[in-house]
Amino acid sequence: MVEVVSGTGGHLGAGLGVVELTVALHYVFDTPADTVIWDVGHQAYPHKILTGRRDSMKTIRQGSGLSGFTRRAESDYDPFGAGHSSTSISAALGFAVGRDLVGGNERVIAVIGDGAMSAGLAYEAMNNAGASKSRMIVVLNDNDMSIAPPVGALSRHLSAISGDAGTNGSTLFENLGLRYVGPVDGHDMPALLAALREANAPGDGPVLVHVRTIKGKGYAPAEAAADRYHGVSRFDAATGAQAPSPPGPPSYTKVFARALTEQASRDPRVVAITAAMPGGTGLDSFGAAFPTRTFDVGIAEQHAVTFAAGLAARGLKPFCAIYSTFLQRAYDQIVHDVALQGLPVRFAIDRAGLVGADGPTHAGAFDVAYLTCLPNMVVMAPSDEAELTHAVATAAAYDAGPFAFRYPRGEGVGLELPETGRVLPIGKGRVLRRGRDVALLSLGSRLGDALTAAARIEREGFSVTVADARFAKPIDEDLVRALALRHRVLVTIEEGSSGGFASAVAQYLTDSDLMNGRLKLRSLRLPDVFIEQNSPGAMLSAAGLDSGAIARAALSALELDASEGGVVQPRRSSRAVMIQEAPDGRTTARMGT
Repeated sequence: MVEVVSGTGGHLGAGLGVVELTVALHYVFDTPADTVIWDVGHQAYPHKILTGRRDSMKTIRQGSGLSGFTRRAESDYDPFGAGHSSTSISAALGFAVGRDLVGGNERVIAVIGDGAMSAGLAYEAMNNAGASKSRMIVVLNDNDMSIAPPVGALSRHLSAISGDAGTNGSTLFENLGLRYVGPVDGHDMPALLAALREANAPGDGPVLVHVRTIKGKGYAPAEAAADRYHGVSRFDAATGAQAPSPPGPPSYTKVFARALTEQASRDPRVVAITAAMPGGTGLDSFGAAFPTRTFDVGIAEQHAVTFAAGLAARGLKPFCAIYSTFLQRAYDQIVHDVALQGLPVRFAIDRAGLVGADGPTHAGAFDVAYLTCLPNMVVMAPSDEAELTHAVATAAAYDAGPFAFRYPRGEGVGLELPETGRVLPIGKGRVLRRGRDVALLSLGSRLGDALTAAARIEREGFSVTVADARFAKPIDEDLVRALALRHRVLVTIEEGSSGGFASAVAQYLTDSDLMNGRLKLRSLRLPDVFIEQNSPGAMLSAAGLDSGAIARAALSALELDASEGGVVQPRRSSRAVMIQEAPDGRTTARMGT
């Protein structure tokens, strides 16, 4: 495992902590006839090695390679896929009840980490399982941390159980109806085997085996690291030294944290909430500056959102920083507790769009679609790191209702960052260059490829306008109208699913009687499939969202226009574009020869 991950990068510490547990589970139980469900999948690398995938491990998280998580299509030993945490107990109970209904006799085991036990779904499942007579085993892998150090009362309860060696009377789990076995040292193989055999003894109802492990166990650099090498870039296997990041622009996450810290230094009402991802969202640095205004609620996105709503109702300015893919789990809270009440919760949506090696389980594909349909919601998508700084300032200044801004994984484009963000006019875009034939209207981080595509189109003799929408809701109707009236082809570009920005633009054009047959409208967005893991560039190419795909879409529409009797002719003239940005954030452009 160390050899593989040192060359590929990926999740390491969690898997190192369950080496003995993995061997013991496959020894005591008859997999895959017996069902073992690994929560999340971070801890499943040893499981993959032991279940026929050892020779393929060097392809993990690579294009056409093994998934970094459990996946049903990959192996019969993966009965349930998992990239998000806390699903294993619910799924295992479904397997157990299904087995009983059809008269099966296989054993069903869920392996869940203590960090994942902070999610409400785990308690919903245990509540249901405890009232059920279906036989199943829950293995609690308790290593005192998830991605970050543990938070919440459950962590204290588990520590109390461990400190009393299981003699402190009834446990929370027993009160929920799960027979408790443990705690047991997860690195003591004889003790581990004995505990699993005890749990597997005949009887009714669910059993919980409390296994104490050390994240990163057996690899000294991981054991010594603060994050136990949870997720690592490539590193030297002998020393553990990770390859330094190449010099370049700061990540969008760091830019967000910097901008939020600056806002908080001027406004004591600014507070920040994370759901067990302080490092991933940049709030670790914010928390260092403002420890009493930073709240890590654990893996509990639903609670994070409603907690933020309560803060907003009390007059604070909460910024709820959650990955796009994880915010999906709090959708009812966004609707019922935030949007319906018009509360000014600011959603900082990290990892928007495709995310490379983490693949489809972590892709931020749907947030524009599932947020723009909500009344009272403002949705912004900054196109670069400077625009992200302005987005934070704009969100902080907006008190009329909920405000979401999405930004991608990875580095910015290399622009100089403003010292302070500028408050932008809500629902207004900007024009970066003007032409007459084609208009490219980009939302978010696809703007750079739109500008590159414009240059390619102009080499074919056509002039191109490039505009940055800035907002997915409300859309800039004046800008869309102008683009539709002044061009033969309008192409919208977004790194999101159907039902998002393109749908809003098309609806406005239709309702305004601007789709009269003269305008060729094309929408470039993520296709209606889950795009498999690969390099970011390869994934964008597969999605048809790179500069080449943008140029091809525009040129194809121009050719269709010509075939239908249009008068578009290639123009070889070179015209300079003078761009000026006004203090209110609006950009104007003047053509010159």
